[in-house]
Amino acid sequence: MKILVTGYKGQLGYDVVNEATSRGIEAIGVDIDEMDITNQDQVNTVIKSGNYDAVVHCAAWTAVDKAEEPELFETVKKVNATGTKYIADVCEELDIPLMYFSTDYVFDGEGTTPWNEYDERHPLNVYGLTKAQGEEFVEKLKKHFIIRIAWVFGKNGNNFIKTMLRLGKERGAVSVVNDQVGNPTYTYDLAKLVVDMIQTDKYGKYHATNSGDFISWYDFACEIFKQAGMDVKVTPVDSNQFPAKAKRPKNSRMNQTELDKNGFNRLPAWQDALGRYLKEIEY
Repeated sequence: MKILVTGYKGQLGYDVVNEATSRGIEAIGVDIDEMDITNQDQVNTVIKSGNYDAVVHCAAWTAVDKAEEPELFETVKKVNATGTKYIADVCEELDIPLMYFSTDYVFDGEGTTPWNEYDERHPLNVYGLTKAQGEEFVEKLKKHFIIRIAWVFGKNGNNFIKTMLRLGKERGAVSVVNDQVGNPTYTYDLAKLVVDMIQTDKYGKYHATNSGDFISWYDFACEIFKQAGMDVKVTPVDSNQFPAKAKRPKNSRMNQTELDKNGFNRLPAWQDALGRYLKEIEY
């Protein structure tokens, strides 16, 4: 099997290529230098010339607050929506599967009930809107996977864990929101599921965060410092004390019914993932 992985320099793309390669799958990673997904001619040329069996589309605009700047709206839309359409069109023409990664931000973030895979989308910010538009293009394909993830962390990039470790070391105390609830996603664990799934024809929408009880960012921060052996004071605060350009979902809980129904293993518990990650980054 030969797969093309976009966004290779990001947290997830990096891990997907490594996991696929470790299993003897030929995985070609590309980033903007090799294939600018907003350039339709480049997308057509790269995908059509590679004789790929599937495309795993990890590339995205993920700077959530920056996406709210009016002058950047068209750029964000071109990356997350139009670029995804270009890839989807080629995959449809070649009759090969496309796997697309989306987000809890496609929902409005209200309530406390975990989101189902087929709940109606009501994005609450520009990032969520453009990712939802990307979903709409992908789900038109006969052979598609849409995997929604949240609170992503991996070795190759910045994330909440690295930020907490840095701030905890610099300040000895942090304030963290306690009214946004969900589960984190370790890209190393997700990559294993991705490679399992891309070799099947079990198409559809999936939610895939690490397992375990739902937590707030405050809970997550406390566990980070506990496992890192750091004495840091963590103060819970409401999100309105941290005004940001982009509205964040308070409810990022997602159930994982489709993973169970289709016989895929859920990702390990987030506490276990955190422990392995801290060792991975040699903290």
